[in-house]
Amino acid sequence: MKENPIRSLPGIPVVLILLAATIAGIAWMAAPGGQPVPGIALAVVCAFLVTGAYKVEPNQAAVLSLFGKYVGTVKQDGLRWNNPFYAKRKISLRVRNFESGRLKVNELDGSPIEIAAVIVWRVVDSAEAVFNVDDYESFVHIQSEAALRAMATSYPYDQHEEGDISLRSHPAEISERLKEQLDERLHAAGVEVLEARISHLAYAPEIAQAMLQRQQANAVIAARTRIVAGAVGMVEMALAELEKNGTVRLDDERRAAMVSNLLVVLCGDRGTQPVVNAGSLY
Repeated sequence: MKENPIRSLPGIPVVLILLAATIAGIAWMAAPGGQPVPGIALAVVCAFLVTGAYKVEPNQAAVLSLFGKYVGTVKQDGLRWNNPFYAKRKISLRVRNFESGRLKVNELDGSPIEIAAVIVWRVVDSAEAVFNVDDYESFVHIQSEAALRAMATSYPYDQHEEGDISLRSHPAEISERLKEQLDERLHAAGVEVLEARISHLAYAPEIAQAMLQRQQANAVIAARTRIVAGAVGMVEMALAELEKNGTVRLDDERRAAMVSNLLVVLCGDRGTQPVVNAGSLY
């Protein structure tokens, strides 16, 4: 079922003509010596034909059907006229949006999370929206929540390794994947998804505190790893410069002691207190 544009007549001229014909029929009936039957027939026919007029607002479509058979779609705005036997159903083509409720689902690692999304959409094929589904608005809402659930279970909440896509660290990629899934689900209803983005994302309340502690621990470990890597590089550079310039000659024991002291200074949480050695190392 695809949309089929159909011609319609301008409503105002048709209504004026029918109004004039109705007045003529009434005058025919009221005229002395006139024949009332043709006048009544003309007035009844004109009154019936007037019912073929209907209004189409901007960004709206009128889907016409004749005894259950789809005839076509009229998108010209204003007062239009078609066959009075046509059934007319109006469909909004305006851009609409809604925010899903907060859904509780398990992400890829099995942790319960709360997630919600904002969906921006519009009808692009009025025939599919009317005849392919019972209620296209309800269809959009239900399929959007189903796509959001499916997407949330396909990705972890947090990024575990470099390059992995997660719900929290890659919002643009996640929104694009959600939009692709919605387009696949809503295409049959003649609906186009303009934008889909996550509006709420959090761990479920029962595990939020534990997950916060895990995030903090991961952050501390990452910071410590970078500090140690930098300190080792600085120690290697210091020893290489000392030996290159011939400033000091270090045996293995003194070298180990210097490495230990430098690592303590560079990796410690607090400022170190210097100790002046007035005698020999031994």
